[in-house]
Amino acid sequence: MASAEVFRGEDWYGRDLSGQVFEDCTFFDTDLTEAEAEGVEFAGCTFAGARFNAARFASSAFTNCTFRRCTFFDTRFEQCKAVGSLFQGCTFTAFEVRGGDWSFTALSGADLRKAVFDGVRLREADLAGVRLGEAEVTLCDLSGARWRGADLAGADLRGSDLSGLDPLAVRAAGARIDSVQAEVIAAALGYEVG
Repeated sequence: MASAEVFRGEDWYGRDLSGQVFEDCTFFDTDLTEAEAEGVEFAGCTFAGARFNAARFASSAFTNCTFRRCTFFDTRFEQCKAVGSLFQGCTFTAFEVRGGDWSFTALSGADLRKAVFDGVRLREADLAGVRLGEAEVTLCDLSGARWRGADLAGADLRGSDLSGLDPLAVRAAGARIDSVQAEVIAAALGYEVG
């Protein structure tokens, strides 16, 4: 276990981090390209300028972590937990999250166009100003999420909980929803359905 350690400019290219534990550690300009991990735990860690390109994480935890100016290119998280984590000024390209718990995560203003979030718990996530154009946000629990100013144009939202979405506070032209979601949105606009 690593606790309160500082890593600067480390080259962890292709490293297997499975089963390791990091608490309150700081990673400056660390290269995690093609890193793989199952069951790695990061708690209260800060990543600044880290590169997660082509990295794969499964059943791992990033709880209450901060990500500043990090790069996520072709990055995949499967059944991971990122509860309470903050993402600031990060770049997301071909970003994929399948399953897991990302509740209370702050992604405000993030450019997540064409990203995939499938079956993810995002309760009370801060998605204000997020750009999700042409993204897949399917079967997600988005209850209590903050959406103000989000761009959902062309996004696939089918099967996700949109009960907290104010349709007048987002841009959603061309977004795909299912019939249950249509009823929820109609009710939010004051219509009586049926």
